[in-house]
Amino acid sequence: MAFSGSIVFFGTSDLEETNRFYHGMLGLALYKDQGLCRIYRAPGGGMIGFCTHMAVTAREKSPILTFLAEDVDGWYTSLKERGAVMEGGPKTNPRFNIYHFFLADPDGYSVEIQHFLD
Repeated sequence: MAFSGSIVFFGTSDLEETNRFYHGMLGLALYKDQGLCRIYRAPGGGMIGFCTHMAVTAREKSPILTFLAEDVDGWYTSLKERGAVMEGGPKTNPRFNIYHFFLADPDGYSVEIQHFLD
């Protein structure tokens, strides 16, 4: 017996704004539109869903949706040009040996674009 996939669901206050961010800005493919929920394919496998019938639970930096990328600087420039709300520029974090930056999605969830340096 094995699982065939996974979805992590988050609450959202506006599916259209969420779609503009995750599909339009980040380029995630829409897997399924269920009316109250939209599910997107996550890079590397799994899925991320957003539903209007669930509470938005963003608090400071928790939870964090992290997307791995080779070209962190390229993503930063592209997202900034498209009006993303950035939380500072790319930087090295020696504690975790990563190069990354954060931005906020329309509901205030922290989104991280990250590259492992090792």
